[in-house]
Amino acid sequence: MDRTQANSGTRDVTERLRFDEDALNAWLEANVAGFRGPLSVRQFKGGQSNPTYQLCAASGDYVLRRKPPGKLLPGAHAIDREYRVLSALGAQGFAVPHVHALCEDEGVIGTAFYVMDMVAGRIIWEASFPGLEPADRAAHFDAMNATMAGLHSYDPATIGLGDYGRASGFVERQVSRWSRQYLGDEEAGRVEAMDKLVEWLGKHLPPDRGESRVIHGDYRCDNMIFAADAPQVRAVLDWELSTLGDPEADFVYHCMMYRMPAGMFTGLAGLDLPSLGIPSEDEYVAAYCRRTGREAIPAFDYLMVFSLFRLAAIIHGIKGRLVRGNASSAHAEESVRALEPLADLAWAQARQARL
Repeated sequence: MDRTQANSGTRDVTERLRFDEDALNAWLEANVAGFRGPLSVRQFKGGQSNPTYQLCAASGDYVLRRKPPGKLLPGAHAIDREYRVLSALGAQGFAVPHVHALCEDEGVIGTAFYVMDMVAGRIIWEASFPGLEPADRAAHFDAMNATMAGLHSYDPATIGLGDYGRASGFVERQVSRWSRQYLGDEEAGRVEAMDKLVEWLGKHLPPDRGESRVIHGDYRCDNMIFAADAPQVRAVLDWELSTLGDPEADFVYHCMMYRMPAGMFTGLAGLDLPSLGIPSEDEYVAAYCRRTGREAIPAFDYLMVFSLFRLAAIIHGIKGRLVRGNASSAHAEESVRALEPLADLAWAQARQARL
């Protein structure tokens, strides 16, 4: 699948995800300062979890993110949490879209939703940053690294997010959560390597470090908007998995791009990184450590295995939504084909891990 072609731009809203646009227009007029219709609605192609729409109006362009309709797993699609973290980080000047309003009244369009500004720029769907010169590629990687280090610099309590999650035991809870999520989605079936990983992760938990920061949970190049003509992150998107937790786990998840083959999601493994201008994994980790004042990430290998497992569990969840008929992306079936190769890669990393 060509991810850039498959995910870029908008399309007509699919039948299953349509709603009463007149009702939305009335709500926007009442709740979004300065909004002026008429309103037209398009659906973004990208995204697997929360359906996302472009709202075009006389007053400008906006973005709407909503819970998907249909049967949902408990605790998933937490639109209200996305809205809260965007509001808090935006107040600090962090690179997120400005949010206007949250609607939890399902009577408006059928599910809860929020509205934010549409940020101008470009989304880069491949971690190899195709089409850039080596020096420009290096600068984009540095911008991603610096933006994540900036996120992890905030004291959650100081920015009003002290109760956004539990402050300790993050990795243990995450292993338990995603193991349960995988095992509990019976409609999606079982995967042999995933079953092995559930056992391995439980047996090799590292000591809890006790450091707690706001973490994104799915930080990668295609979840951010870059300036159109500069190596600058203008907005970090898709905060559904954000919480309080271990920033090192958040960063290692981001580093999965180095372990996944090119062609699998946004992988870099097997590419000639020096000729592309892309820092090595060790160089990228060292830059983050330097920016955040740490010497190393001792549990890197364990956290990498967990990160791969968690991504496989997310894809497993997409498979479940596909079976239940409420997957929000037209390319969900294509994504699900990567589930078993990704699980196999995670298990191979587990067998090689230095603990």
